[in-house]
Amino acid sequence: MIAWGYLVYAAIDFGTAARESSAGSTWAFMALASLGAIACLFVGFLLVARLMRALGVTTDPESASDSDPTPRPVGGKRAAR
Repeated sequence: MIAWGYLVYAAIDFGTAARESSAGSTWAFMALASLGAIACLFVGFLLVARLMRALGVTTDPESASDSDPTPRPVGGKRAAR
């Protein structure tokens, strides 16, 4: 998460520099820092989800549906009437 914070800070800094000087390279650096921050946050969320599953806080969606004791009616609610 420290890397994500640094990338967000860098994107803001590059954006400020790009607005002051209209050089194309600063816009490219801002875009790269923004994409890096997005990718870093996505990977961080994946790691947190995997940690939650490893700790038993959440369960696998497929295994949760297998343990449902009541079968669903075929055809939905209207067909069950």
